Amino acid sequence: MKRREFVTKAGITTAAVAAVNGCGSKSVEGPNVQTRKTVRWDLASSFPKSLDTIFAAAEVLSRRVEQLSGGKFQIRVYQSGEKVPGNQVLDEVRNGGSECGHSASYYFIGKNPTLAFDTAVPFGLNARQQNAWLGSAGGLELMREVFSDFNIINFPGGNTGVQMGGWFRREIASLQDMKGLVMRIPGQGGEIINRIGGQATAIPGGDIFPALEKGTIDATEWVGPYDDMKLGFHKIAKNYYYPGWWEPGPTLSFYVNKDAWGRLPADYQAAFEVATAEANLGMMMDYDAKNPGAFKELRAMPDVKVLPFPEDMMVAANKEAKDLMQEKVAADAGFKKVYDHWNAYRVESSAWLSTAEMTYANFAYRS
Repeated sequence: MKRREFVTKAGITTAAVAAVNGCGSKSVEGPNVQTRKTVRWDLASSFPKSLDTIFAAAEVLSRRVEQLSGGKFQIRVYQSGEKVPGNQVLDEVRNGGSECGHSASYYFIGKNPTLAFDTAVPFGLNARQQNAWLGSAGGLELMREVFSDFNIINFPGGNTGVQMGGWFRREIASLQDMKGLVMRIPGQGGEIINRIGGQATAIPGGDIFPALEKGTIDATEWVGPYDDMKLGFHKIAKNYYYPGWWEPGPTLSFYVNKDAWGRLPADYQAAFEVATAEANLGMMMDYDAKNPGAFKELRAMPDVKVLPFPEDMMVAANKEAKDLMQEKVAADAGFKKVYDHWNAYRVESSAWLSTAEMTYANFAYRS
């Protein structure tokens, strides 16, 4: 949704709220409330309630649409596994089992590799760039063409910011140490881990800790300090690597079944869009507020090592990422269409941010 469209729809929603609640600050229900249509939806999340920052985006959406509709539009949120496993959310919404969902689209690149751009691609856009590409530079329109094949309309639904590289049971001193290493990592990042000698697996979040504990996997990535501490990975794997080059600014998404959307009154659609925008922005703010304290706590643990990935691994991963993208471009016209648009934006945006933003950060963050 473009910025001007968002502002317009926000105005529509404000008018709708005024119509429901009366003029000024009064909250007395008028006759309109009694005649408004009551709509109840289900939302299937790919995330557990225990990961409160990611899961909370769906709760923000639910709470805000109910408020904006005077209590007439209600969305019941189900955590991963309550209705369907987290890796089945797209099909759940596609088939109408739930009217909407909340997930990371790169979980589903086996269905269409172009879905990766809706979340993140290795060495790609940071959170600001990803939000700008989707929200104002035309990326959302392109991704909605892709999602139309799944009978879904997608909305940006949060961003974690650049992630950490994850937890490793043993130190990675060079690229050679990746040989045969089994790592939980989804999306294109997993494809690149395979290409540099590792073995990627995309097990759901709730299964990661026991797999790490049993030694079924040697390493795992998730998000960053706040969530990683909640999941307890530091209790098993003591080497915490950075950066998460495969997820420099991953967007989560809300999925809506097209048929359900078409039946939704126009002012409820506007309320939904405004609520998704609030949830999208709120997640990034929450992570930026919570990660610093958690990172400080982790760094103070005597048995935890916070380490950069070795240079030769970064170089090899970057090369493989570029090669992988070109292979997909050559094989899939739809992928190429999105990639060409995304890459043109990436080049221009990076030229600007590397001049102003990175120069500032390299100096200021040292103090």
